[in-house]
Amino acid sequence: METPSPTTVPVQIVAYTPAYAQAFYDLNHAWISRYFFMEEADKKSLGDPQGYILDKGGYILMALYQGQPVGTCALIKDGEGIFELAKMAVTPQAQGLKIGKQLGEAAIAQARQAGAHRLYLVSNRRLETALHLYRRLGFVEVPMPPSIYARADIMMELDLRS
Repeated sequence: METPSPTTVPVQIVAYTPAYAQAFYDLNHAWISRYFFMEEADKKSLGDPQGYILDKGGYILMALYQGQPVGTCALIKDGEGIFELAKMAVTPQAQGLKIGKQLGEAAIAQARQAGAHRLYLVSNRRLETALHLYRRLGFVEVPMPPSIYARADIMMELDLRS
């Protein structure tokens, strides 16, 4: 894939369909394996996005460049009006093109449309670029409760009521 300049990136953010199942898995497996290791919760959500995310009231967004999936993120429903922003990934070739920002903004808009009042995420402090993006999107650090992910050492949230 040719790397375009950030000002000319024609990216489409689309809703997940089963045709994107392998791309959703591959995009996330790539970054998780690069920095950490696949945990049981990863295997469940990536192996069955329909059952683990969508059937429970969540959403998955895909970023397409020239019709090819280059990024993704999920909103996992975690109670009435609460969603977790999760499984955000962008291919290394497309990083730096503001695709993560577009995915994040689309996910926030989707959460608002779904009636969410709170959006949170868990991450790792080693992922400085991702944390910077989350802060630019308006997320703030909050105390970290126990997580299903061993790699998680930071929690951030966004109050959608304002």
